[in-house]
Amino acid sequence: MSDAASAPDDPTGTGVPARRDRRAALATIARAFLIVAVLLTAYFLLPLTDRDTAGRLALLAAGLLAVVLVFLWEVRVITRSAHPRLKAVEALAATLALFLVLFAGAYYLLDDSAPGSFSEPLTRTDSLYFTLTTFSTVGYGDITARSQAGRILTMMQMAGGLLLVGVAARVLAGAVQAGLRRQGREQPTEPDAARGPGTEPPAGPAADTGRNTTTDATGDTRTDGATDTPTDREAGSS
Repeated sequence: MSDAASAPDDPTGTGVPARRDRRAALATIARAFLIVAVLLTAYFLLPLTDRDTAGRLALLAAGLLAVVLVFLWEVRVITRSAHPRLKAVEALAATLALFLVLFAGAYYLLDDSAPGSFSEPLTRTDSLYFTLTTFSTVGYGDITARSQAGRILTMMQMAGGLLLVGVAARVLAGAVQAGLRRQGREQPTEPDAARGPGTEPPAGPAADTGRNTTTDATGDTRTDGATDTPTDREAGSS
């Protein structure tokens, strides 16, 4: 039975689709790790302090816009991907990493431009640590925002994290379903599943199961609601 069930996906019986899916999964994991590694490398190596206040605000606004644009682009790619579920994992990893690195950089820039905004001076590692503890709602309390700007920025991250976990995850799930429907791989509805695979729905007069079949005294079989033809009547009288 297992061979029959796998026949539509692997008609040759060579296991090629399974190997292709494993390669796609490994490629997705590798790309996700690569995206995170590139973003972290850029965060630790790029010069962030050689800007004035207006430039830093513009950088934050551009970063937030980049998060939205990357997310929308990933949603579009998911609906057209051959592996929408795997693509959704990659999209979530990219969007989340970009979001966290963006706010880590913002905290670092804020502390550099306004010392005392936090309970202790922040290095890049400290800023990333504070970003992760805020996003995960752990809140150890060893680093806290003291200035009004620091608290506003922290609240912005909290609100963005809620949107990312709630709304963005739901949008990605919808994009996955759209991608599956596009490929015709979505699970059948309950009536279709009850008929079983490869079974066509009944159609036409022959499908009318509401008629009762009876046998008369002559041994002829007739169906209630059916109209006797002249041939049938002659055969019955004889």
